[in-house]
Amino acid sequence: MRRRSHIQLLMDALKLSRFNNLIIIFITQYAGAFFLLNAEKSVWFVLGDIRFFILALSTVIIAAAGYYINDYYDIKIDLINKPDRVIVGNTIKRRPVMIAHTTLNAIGILLGALVSLWIGVINLICAFLLWWYSNQLKRLPFVGNFVVALLTACTLLVLLVYYQTLDLLTMVYALFAFGITLIREIIKDIEDVEGDANYGGMTLPVVFGMRKTKIMLFAIIAPFIASLVIFLLKVQNQYLLYYFGILSIPFMHFLYLLVMADTKKHFSYLSSYCKWIIIAGILSMAILKF
Repeated sequence: MRRRSHIQLLMDALKLSRFNNLIIIFITQYAGAFFLLNAEKSVWFVLGDIRFFILALSTVIIAAAGYYINDYYDIKIDLINKPDRVIVGNTIKRRPVMIAHTTLNAIGILLGALVSLWIGVINLICAFLLWWYSNQLKRLPFVGNFVVALLTACTLLVLLVYYQTLDLLTMVYALFAFGITLIREIIKDIEDVEGDANYGGMTLPVVFGMRKTKIMLFAIIAPFIASLVIFLLKVQNQYLLYYFGILSIPFMHFLYLLVMADTKKHFSYLSSYCKWIIIAGILSMAILKF
């Protein structure tokens, strides 16, 4: 019986860390290193780089700490928005979650500093922003959404610091990650509007309502798509253009669903849809090897 409770505790700790998202972050950094920044080199060049493994591991650890503190601060809101998925204060007490958050941040920052001083500083800034986001920024209109999108883009931009280079392709993918994440975060705010409104969250849908927030979303999507097209044309990769041309079909379907969406279930589906678009974008990196 005790063994089962330990296993359940481990499973809940993994759920709290959004383990699936951590895997995506880890794969994204390795895909960026292999397909974008070391396309001419063997896969073993990247896989054999211990310092890069430590960098990717530190990024994942900082992200896990961010998920922990986010759920720590959101207990009351989550009891309204997703009561069946609340872990903090239920199967895992609040104090161990805070201890885990602090410990993971310390480990992530130290591991980053082992790679280089600049990586350590970046990890420190990211850890602080994740705490600030969970504590305050996520309850402000747009600011929290922007910070999360920026931190997602930093998953790739930190590679430029590690390899000490400026690479247009990496910046294109960072822009893609930033844009889709920003859209997804605003959609999640619409999905969670009830809990946010009850506990003082001043997110875009709380302040402006769902209809105006959807209009703002389209105002964000238009320049994002335009910027992405301009960058893709500058890269001049025929296969990449074809791939994103095909990807535009499900994205147009996504826009149609966004226009029609008006319930929590609809926006929950759109949030998941965004995640799959991000994964499809990551997979496109493999085309650059051809």
